[in-house]
Amino acid sequence: PDHNGGTIGLAVVAGREYAGSDERRTRLLPAIDYRWANGWFAGTTNGIGYNFSRDPALQYGLRLTADFGRDEDRSRVLRGLGDVEARPELGAFFNVLPSRNTFVTTSLRYGSGNGRDGLLFDVGTGMSWQPAAAWRLGAGVAATWANAAYQQSYFGVDAVQAARSGLARTNMGSGVRDVRASVSATYSFHPKASVTAALSYSRLQGDAARSPVVREAGALGGVVAVSYRF
Repeated sequence: PDHNGGTIGLAVVAGREYAGSDERRTRLLPAIDYRWANGWFAGTTNGIGYNFSRDPALQYGLRLTADFGRDEDRSRVLRGLGDVEARPELGAFFNVLPSRNTFVTTSLRYGSGNGRDGLLFDVGTGMSWQPAAAWRLGAGVAATWANAAYQQSYFGVDAVQAARSGLARTNMGSGVRDVRASVSATYSFHPKASVTAALSYSRLQGDAARSPVVREAGALGGVVAVSYRF
């Protein structure tokens, strides 16, 4: 954009206690994002970073995000595995908008997991359309590839963890972690304010899906958010 601008809001997020859990978890989270005309951005959605492109149909740059880790007391299934500490992630992104209503996004993130060497590659595509002046609908699909270090931190069980937890020792390899599909609807009840409802389905793949900590490979999640543009 050629001007400064941002959004502020609140979101109710319904999901699972951890990736692969069969226990539900609902959280109330703030949503704050701001973009400067010079390319810098900061917020809860995309982290802190810089977009080198001035073409609205092309975005590429560097950013700092966070992996919030996982506490072993989140579920009885995780007892004895220890916490996966929250870590900063260094990353890059490359997004293409072929038209006003379609997009392709990619991002690379490094630094998560027990050894601070987890690597994730995300790719997604989607579209949106406006059936009425106040309404915008959207749909998309996405997938995430993870290296062995990340997979081992979140889905593997080493010898010490196996002895503590009673779970089978399991070594993880790199591969597609999960695939996701989502639909959303946004209603603008004011020129600068809107409410969004989104529904998503994710499914763990490969080694991650076969992990002894996984109780359900597939998970349905939802978000309801209210936001104000300024």
